Amino acid sequence: MSKLFTSVKVGPYEFTHRVVLAPLTRMRAEDGAIPGPLMAEYYAQRTSKGALLIGEATIAAANGNGYLGAPGLFDDNQIAGWRAVTDAVHAKGGKIFLQLYHAGRQSHVDVQPNGAQPVGPSEVLHGGVAYTATGWVPNTPNRALKTEEIAGLVESFRSAAARGVQAGFDGVELHAANGYLFDQFLQDGSNKRTDIYGGSFENRARFLIETTKAVIGVWGSNKVAVRLGPSGTWGDMSDSDPDGLFTYVAEELDKLNLAYVHLIEPRVLGNVDDETKDQNPVAAQTIRKHYKGTLIAAGGFKGDTAEAIVTAGDADLVAFGRDFIANPDLPERLRRNLPLNAYDRPSFFGGTEVGYTDYPFYSSETVPA
Repeated sequence: MSKLFTSVKVGPYEFTHRVVLAPLTRMRAEDGAIPGPLMAEYYAQRTSKGALLIGEATIAAANGNGYLGAPGLFDDNQIAGWRAVTDAVHAKGGKIFLQLYHAGRQSHVDVQPNGAQPVGPSEVLHGGVAYTATGWVPNTPNRALKTEEIAGLVESFRSAAARGVQAGFDGVELHAANGYLFDQFLQDGSNKRTDIYGGSFENRARFLIETTKAVIGVWGSNKVAVRLGPSGTWGDMSDSDPDGLFTYVAEELDKLNLAYVHLIEPRVLGNVDDETKDQNPVAAQTIRKHYKGTLIAAGGFKGDTAEAIVTAGDADLVAFGRDFIANPDLPERLRRNLPLNAYDRPSFFGGTEVGYTDYPFYSSETVPA
């Protein structure tokens, strides 16, 4: 029997297989960063009984967006739209975690409230991009957050997590990878602070740990998770000692009895494979030595490599992105070793139902005799 299709416990939940829908930014939210019926259909299509889904990056604070069309939970008006999504997932027997993010410096004045300057840990020029009404554009240079502002951001995440309860989610994942705000604080290529949020590993991890504990106060530790990108370089990220940094973070998170830690392999840069990176799942192999709880691995996995990593014990579940976009019935296709639909990269971000809810299920395809 395939290890990928055996049961696994995550926090208080039991899942019948280990194929997870990765959090995928698709930028189909309606005005006001509100999920609409199209988003509910998309998530329902990708739900199977006993499955875990992780929702796309959801804006936790009014100034936290970097992508036009991303959904939010920084306002009560956004709760009902998300409730339709979670209801659709639950109706098909799945569970869904809310992923909360803040873009930090990965933003542009055109997606900021009143055209304000984006914020980050420090003023460091970089080559990241944001998505606005005119398409992909270079980020606006950010300002450095004042020490006294950080408590307000922690509260924004706590409040958004509380709205997630009202919206019917089953847990919360904090997005601390991909060059977003938590990641910007963690890595010293972007964090040049000299206060209690800069310098040592402990100080640079402080914002993430404080926020994780605040969200635990709402949800309980076994329904809270964190996503990390050890050695991630997307968004011009870098660190002078990534192994030391992420080992420290893993050990601190290990103390919190989380639902899981979600790791992005460095072989994936943004949403494309980085051919310069080692193709072995190095992040999971490294972090497993320092984090004893449940691990989800993501980043360029196929059915055979997913089977290999869970069989080896370096991860407990595997999250799929691009193949899950193109194959709403991906778990069943992997289980039965069926052919996969090809994904259409140009339709990943923004748009309509095209490249979103129009990919065929295997049962609806014409199968050659």
